[in-house]
Amino acid sequence: MKRGSCLCGEVTYASEGPWRPSMACHCTQCRKTTGHYLSATQVPTANLTIAGDTLAWFQSSPEARRGFCVKCGSSLFWQQGGREMTSVMTGTLDGATGLTTSTHIHLEDKGDYYAIPESEIE
Repeated sequence: MKRGSCLCGEVTYASEGPWRPSMACHCTQCRKTTGHYLSATQVPTANLTIAGDTLAWFQSSPEARRGFCVKCGSSLFWQQGGREMTSVMTGTLDGATGLTTSTHIHLEDKGDYYAIPESEIE
């Protein structure tokens, strides 16, 4: 069981998984949401329990929405389309995750102020 929360602790979540390896997204939307690139893992939505009254969803594109805490502003979730899967921001997990970063996506939008080691680019 992995658990996590927003910064203020008002929104919490838990899931047995299965948890996908983390991926780093460098698209413009993710960079504007986080202030840098986004690191997210993913679980089946049916296996994810979310609690808290301060969770809100922002429709960030016609295909996707982002879940965040309205009290502290933490970006927690991302869902696309039919919402069978929910991406969970890796940094919001509590404690050691046991996850690795498997890939970087949308490198065409990557900021020019940081480098990605060649060993991490597929």
